[in-house]
Amino acid sequence: MRMDKVNELIKRELGKMILMGDINDPRVNLVTIMSVEVSKDLRYANVKFSVLQDDPKMIKNATEGLESCRSYMRKLIGQRLALRYTPEIRFYFDKGVQYAAQIDMALQDIKKNLPPIEEGES
Repeated sequence: MRMDKVNELIKRELGKMILMGDINDPRVNLVTIMSVEVSKDLRYANVKFSVLQDDPKMIKNATEGLESCRSYMRKLIGQRLALRYTPEIRFYFDKGVQYAAQIDMALQDIKKNLPPIEEGES
């Protein structure tokens, strides 16, 4: 149970840093922190993120921006959260959001191509 709480606290703090402008790198402005999974020994935090658009250049820029401010983010987490260890942050792009958007678009296309249901039909 404690690990879930630590994961959520770190996720919330990283999100606040981006939202409140603690991170001055413009490449990070459109990043959303999707999930955090801290190792059992609290040494590493695997952070999954997403970006607003499914653009490879935007994803690359966001990844570079996050990597460039990774140590600063770790420092802020250490200052803001009372943890035994401040985990080393590792960023990973979460493809799940784009995949879900593609599925949604496919379902919308299918829905458009279906004949309308008339009253009395089920």
